[in-house]
Amino acid sequence: MKQTILITILTLAVIIRASAQMPGRPANIGHVYGKVTDAQGKPLADASVYFLQQRYDSVSRKSREVLVKGAVTAGNGEFSLAELPIMGRFRLKISAAGFSGYEQDVTFINMPPGSYPQGKPATGNNSVPAPANAPTRPAGGAPGRMPDMSAFDKDLGNIKLSPVEKQLRTVTVTAARPLMQMDFDKKTFHVDKNLVSAGGTAADVMRNVPSVQVDIDGNVKLRNAAPQLYIDGRPTTLSLDQIPAAEIASVEVITNPSAKYDASSDAGIINIVLKKNRQTGYNGNIMAGADSRGGYNGGGMFNLRQGKFNLSATFMTNQVRNRTTGTTSRYLSGEPRVNIFQQNENKTNGGFLFGKLGLDYFASNRTTISLSAIQMHGRFKPGETIYIQTDSLLPPGTQSAYGNRLYSSGRTIDGTTLQLGIKHNFPQPGREWTADVTWSDRHVSGDGLITANGSSHGGAFQQKNLLGASNRLLILQTDYVSPLTPATKLEAGLRAQLADVSNDNANFIRFPGGEFEPVHAASMNYTTTNHVYAGYITLSGAVKRLFSYKAGLRAESSGYTGKLTNTGEEFENDYPLSLFPSLALSRKLYKEQELQLSLTRRINRPSFYQLSPYTDFTDNLNITRGNPDLVPEFTNAAEFAYSKAFKGSNSLLASAYYKRTSHLITRYLTKGTHPVTGEEAYINTFINANHGETYGLELTAVNALTRWWDLTTNVNLYRSKISAEGAADPLWSVFAKVNNNFKLPQHFTIQLSADYQGKTNLPVNTNQGFGPPNQAQSASQGYIRPFYGVDAAVKKTFGKEQAASLTLSVNDIFRSRKTDQYSEGPGFTQDYYRLNNPQVLRLNFAYRFGKMDMSLFKRRNMKNQGVENMQDM
Repeated sequence: MKQTILITILTLAVIIRASAQMPGRPANIGHVYGKVTDAQGKPLADASVYFLQQRYDSVSRKSREVLVKGAVTAGNGEFSLAELPIMGRFRLKISAAGFSGYEQDVTFINMPPGSYPQGKPATGNNSVPAPANAPTRPAGGAPGRMPDMSAFDKDLGNIKLSPVEKQLRTVTVTAARPLMQMDFDKKTFHVDKNLVSAGGTAADVMRNVPSVQVDIDGNVKLRNAAPQLYIDGRPTTLSLDQIPAAEIASVEVITNPSAKYDASSDAGIINIVLKKNRQTGYNGNIMAGADSRGGYNGGGMFNLRQGKFNLSATFMTNQVRNRTTGTTSRYLSGEPRVNIFQQNENKTNGGFLFGKLGLDYFASNRTTISLSAIQMHGRFKPGETIYIQTDSLLPPGTQSAYGNRLYSSGRTIDGTTLQLGIKHNFPQPGREWTADVTWSDRHVSGDGLITANGSSHGGAFQQKNLLGASNRLLILQTDYVSPLTPATKLEAGLRAQLADVSNDNANFIRFPGGEFEPVHAASMNYTTTNHVYAGYITLSGAVKRLFSYKAGLRAESSGYTGKLTNTGEEFENDYPLSLFPSLALSRKLYKEQELQLSLTRRINRPSFYQLSPYTDFTDNLNITRGNPDLVPEFTNAAEFAYSKAFKGSNSLLASAYYKRTSHLITRYLTKGTHPVTGEEAYINTFINANHGETYGLELTAVNALTRWWDLTTNVNLYRSKISAEGAADPLWSVFAKVNNNFKLPQHFTIQLSADYQGKTNLPVNTNQGFGPPNQAQSASQGYIRPFYGVDAAVKKTFGKEQAASLTLSVNDIFRSRKTDQYSEGPGFTQDYYRLNNPQVLRLNFAYRFGKMDMSLFKRRNMKNQGVENMQDM
């Protein structure tokens, strides 16, 4: 009885999910394909392939088979049947003149016992068994994990027609997708259920992804360190605020990557998976929205598949009106003692255009060639007003000076990503080969003008900045996967990454009564080239029923060259071949429990702006400069995980982790010389600390509390320690997220989410993206004060088949998601506070459309096969 109830729930979940994807159509999303050969492996053309369904006949009161779809094999023996229903009991039959018949049961959704018995012979023919390597899938999957919807696409392998009788194997798949799917090596967050990010960018999506921390500027941390950002499994030059939320299908969080992945970044990987639809026919979405600040967004997605081609296109625009306020208070205890207080008001108007075009060519059932292109164009006009009060604390009393700075600028950003890939599935299930080339190019240009007035720090002057920068990235990669035995699998691959970065940054200054003069000490023409060559091999399998394993080894060599083109100064560094082993062990326990231990070694190479000797004095009180003498940092990491699946779609994942990093790259505030005035100044730079340690415990729970309420909870308790001169005391801290989804009558859905960051050390090495860090602070010399944020959204679907929707959302309801930092060092203490875009209301409209092409079933060449006498659906 319990099994029947569970089956019914899963069945309804799949029907709802499939129906939501295409208005007015049943859950016809199944796809089976394969190749028919003779006993010697030669392809058989014009063989008849039937896909049948068991149905109850109310007249005869007996079950009988009816034809769902049929086809004939091509000249190479291949067949493909798409748009198949997923509900019910099915059987595949193949016949060809002069050959014995073939039958195989096919099940998409788990059915109760008593469905087709395995290996039932075909009437009037000897049934040929499924090949020994025919693909099968477990009925329920591993504990606490749900299979992906792509599992409805099944390769039945090479089917040989011969008179040998063996038992058939049943192909079974079950699917029901929650808000988040948990696995040991990654957690997958499905964006389609995340309402609060509607009309936003990838940065808004990340705020609701478990384990991920996002500051008010959109910088991302994973367990308080900067992860590597991927798009569709490859590094990208795009930043989070340049990727529309509507284009994202899911986000994968990989906290302790194996040797298969790029060894860069000790904080793990965040992979953004973009939407890709391969339904036959056409379908798409259009959307538009606006916010309370005057920003707006709009665009659409379209997909067309016919025959061997699949075409997808996306166009989005997002125009923003950002508002930020903040203060900086710095006390200098040396002589002369001075307290400097700044009040900042920032306004940024602008936006971006995003376009994506994809083409898939299905050369055969097993070979697909894909080409995709992403183009992004953005124009922004940041502006800032800074009010400055400088208090001199010399006796006999406090003397104050006042002034202000007005900053106006314009920025243009253009980004392009091209990817060409090929994937080939071999007849042996699980054996595949992929290869791809990814090229990314990003250009930034702009100018800025600072006008300083009053008698405060620096006096009156004007500063002009001209910027031109580019970042080019080329990645070549190939991967091969092959089962060695039914219990072991081999994976191997090669990768080359080549990057070129250039920067032309010119600064000019003008004092009252004078002309703009170049400041060579603060102007830079700089180029750098770096490369990474890598190869990996992993072996996974099981030792009887004791445990399963995945062991891997990755080898990488890298190097970079840099040149100051205005001075001719050059520097370079080649890093020898380094090995990065990984090991994962897992043991399944009773009652859907599992344990896993993973060990890895990783590397984090300094970024362009961390290496650049350029001094940025856009704000004289927050000067930043890179350090060309930085070396990479190496991290050894261990993670122990426990998972448990409970009744009613409830699950728990607990992880204890430890990381130790040598040559830790961290920000550091030190004294230096101002490049214009020649006076002593405080400069934010980077150093290699002795080492750093991070350890903690993370809990993630997914709970279906009722039929109308599901809850996702993530809590991370951690401690970070840095060994460096003047380093702050280590702190125990907590980071937590909750995400509630409520399904209400009348097709209403409500989402309520919140996050909390306790007092913590400043994050290490968070210089992400393309450009200098904003208001760089020292990770080893301070901490962040506690803060929290609450977001909410309500969605109403309406219209025929609920194809239209309206979503109203609000972020940071209580104006509490802030940046509040304290830092100290030799001769100074500093408080830094900022609040960015609180309480913004967004209203978004979306409409989905589509039409399935049901004319794929052709009766050609089948009139002699007896098809016309069979009943169609």
